[in-house]
Amino acid sequence: MKRNERIDRVELMRTFVRIVEAGSLSAAARQLSTTQATISRRLQSLETLLGVRLLLRTTHTTRLTDDGERCYQHARRVIDSWLALEDEVGQTEDEPVGVLRVRAPHAFGQDQLLQPLTAFLQRYPQLSVEWMLNDKSVDFLGDNLDCAIRVGAEVDPATVSVLLAEVPRSVVASPELLERFPAIKTPDDLQALPWIAISTFYQHHVELFTGGSTSPARIATTPRLSTDSLYVARNTALTGLGVAVVSSWTVKEDIQAGRLVHILPEWQPAALPVHLVYPWSRYYPARLRRFLEMMRQVMPEIAGMRKPEK
Repeated sequence: MKRNERIDRVELMRTFVRIVEAGSLSAAARQLSTTQATISRRLQSLETLLGVRLLLRTTHTTRLTDDGERCYQHARRVIDSWLALEDEVGQTEDEPVGVLRVRAPHAFGQDQLLQPLTAFLQRYPQLSVEWMLNDKSVDFLGDNLDCAIRVGAEVDPATVSVLLAEVPRSVVASPELLERFPAIKTPDDLQALPWIAISTFYQHHVELFTGGSTSPARIATTPRLSTDSLYVARNTALTGLGVAVVSSWTVKEDIQAGRLVHILPEWQPAALPVHLVYPWSRYYPARLRRFLEMMRQVMPEIAGMRKPEK
């Protein structure tokens, strides 16, 4: 009976931690795949066991009491220790188990990263991955994520961020578009052309760098189309709609086949950094540690990537 009580109490603490980190009982219920009524009962049971009020709830807000804040800090340590125990006891060679929830950018996530991801899952048969594609900012607690692959994004100092690789970029346009304008001889000549903007990286100007120059050439752009999709930018550039700055790997074959022209190749946009980002914790399960090791190894070797420049 005592063992069951301890298991129940661990579950109550897990639920309480999830309520706090998810921001509400309803969000915690969704993340734990249960009902809000069950979450509410678990919270009440924990408050009864401890003899204190942990949360103050109104129609619109939920906030911790002072006792609730202390309980959360202790519960977080207990859960981390319990996760370590579950992760390590009975496992050989620290083999990862359970579910790893990863967010990746659409372009990488449905193309270049699938092969190493598949190999990773085949190597660890007791591991499952939820592979979610989204280019927006990451809310680890609200979205219940373990880690995210971020391209070009600013690093949040509240998280752990590991630089994995860089993505070179190219300025491209279709031959048909270029035929309608005077020859492009300098970066300034690009200002006369219509543009396709990738809103997450550039909208009204681009900066190009050349070897030996300390300052970039800043080019004002007039977008005909703004998109958050790398594939949309590449595909509309193929139609002749405008000039685009895209990840070089997406247009390598188009340039070789003559469908797109690499404009002023001696002038390059800055490469985009690729980070693996995850929230700080006292304990990281084997599934996250092994995934980080894999990403550090394979990312610089993926076609179109390169090792970060020192």
